[in-house]
Formats: sequence, C-alpha cells, structure tokens
Amino acid sequence: MAKISQIRRLAILINKLSAVQYVPTDELISYVENTLALYDNQDANYSQRTMQRDFALIDEIFGIVIRNDKSRGYYIAALDEMTDNYKDLLLNFELLSSINADSVLQKYVLAEHRQNTIRHELIAPLLKAIRKRNPIEFDYTLVRHNGEIIHKQLLPHFLKESQHRWYLIGYDTDGKLKTFGVDRISTINVLEGTQFHRNELIDIPALFRESYGIWNTPEDPIEDIILKYDSVDGAFVKTLPLHHSQQILSETSTGVTIKLRLRITNDFVMELLSRSRSVEVIAPLSLRTRIYATLQQAANRNKPSKPESEERID
Repeated sequence: MAKISQIRRLAILINKLSAVQYVPTDELISYVENTLALYDNQDANYSQRTMQRDFALIDEIFGIVIRNDKSRGYYIAALDEMTDNYKDLLLNFELLSSINADSVLQKYVLAEHRQNTIRHELIAPLLKAIRKRNPIEFDYTLVRHNGEIIHKQLLPHFLKESQHRWYLIGYDTDGKLKTFGVDRISTINVLEGTQFHRNELIDIPALFRESYGIWNTPEDPIEDIILKYDSVDGAFVKTLPLHHSQQILSETSTGVTIKLRLRITNDFVMELLSRSRSVEVIAPLSLRTRIYATLQQAANRNKPSKPESEERID
C-alpha cells in the first residue's frame, strides 16, 4: 500500500509531466526534490532509482506510461481512458494533502466543502459492475415527475462528474446510451452471473466534446452561439472559458463578444443565467428566446408586492 508521501511524489511527477511535454532527468529529479522540500518533507532526497519505481507504480495504478527520450527527456507516452480524471484527482490531492498536513495552512487555505452526491454504499457496486461488465438493476427517482420511482436495467459503462454531481452512463434496455444522476439511484442490484460485451469503440471524449456539463441529448444539433458580456463578466469568461470552442470575436472597453460551438443543453442555459446581469445572446434566436422567456417568468415570480402602506384601503 502506497504511503501518503509516495502518492504525493506520484502526483508531483504526473502534474509536472502533464504541464511540460519533455523534462530532462536532472531537471525532473530536482523538481521533485524542491517540491517535496516546500512541503517540509523529510524524504526530500530523490534518486533516479526511486523515480523509476514511481514510474512503474504510476503505470500500474493510473495507466499512465512514462518514457524517456534520450535527447529531450521524460514524457507521457500513453494514457488510460481515465487519465484526465486521475490527473484532476492528483492535483487536488497534492493541494489538500499539503493543507491537511500543515496546521498553519488550514487556517489560510479555504477549500469548498460540498456534500458528496455519490453515497458511500453505491461506490463499490457501481465500480464493480463497470469493471466486471455486469448489468445492474436499480430504482431511479424522476425529480421532474413529482418524485416518481421507476425500475431500470442498465449496462453500466462510465461514471462522470459534472457540476459537483456524479452521473452513471450506460446502455438502457432500448439500446440507447443514457445518463442517470447517481444521487437519484437506490436499491442497486449487480447481476454478477451475467456479463455484457462492452462497446470499446465508443469515443469517450467525443461524448462530451460538444456539450457543456453532462451530456444527455446527442440528438440536439451542434450550433454556433454568439454571446456578449460587459467588461466585468467578460474578464471572467476570458480567463475561464465556457467551452474549449470559445473564441473572442471582439473586445472593447464596454464588453467582450465570444463565439462557441456546442449543443444547447439545460446545463449550458443555467450557466448563461448565472451571469444574466450582463450576458446578451446575439445568436441563435432560439436561445435568445429561451433565455428571455426564462427571465420573464423569473421576473414575474419575484415581482415585489406593494408595501402595506401603499396598498389601497377600501
């Protein structure tokens, strides 16, 4: 079992090699030593032999293969399909483990703590079913249908986190790939005596490439979207793009206009509404109409009533 200090080294190596394409041997060893020293780690002395053992462990645990090009240095040569998730987890681990180990830092680094939407008792059966290719049965709560509970059978393929929620993605009995919020799953049963054939040809990144948030409507068209923000919100959108397709069309002292190309999902509409104080939908008209109708309904619901002193008394 890897110790905390060893996992920290793995995180440092992966994060460094993810940020730079090639890192020479001496530079990589020096980087690990210097980073460990910043943590006041007593194991700051780091050798090439230890690094090679760490590379083997990274391959075994995370499916990340690291090779050495003699003229340029070490680089990530192959990635597991879950690598992006692992890299995010390790980046968070490197930060949070440092905070937890330092009573001073705990006072000054304020992490956001949210209730985990994936219950502990669901983790093991879901991961086992995905790993062993076992179908599952479960009860599912339909929030938009007054809490109606339906029974589902699914061939589970992936778990994905989006907007602080976890989702199970798999093939339904109608043969379509569908998404289910894990927080709405209950009474799960793994059918261990049956195995399904996993579709290894699914392009996992493509499932989410043209969507914002969790993918759930592949039939929706991919559209060109043009948005205009004022200078304040525009600065935030520039530094943290809404989507990888984002392009800056124009920028003035009064605002920023951007272009995106993606499916218009509920998650995306909710993101636009979060900056409703400044966002203007230039195109398409259908999205502009949808935002207008939503804001109009919200305005009607939240219209202030007259103070009692202004009410007419007959």
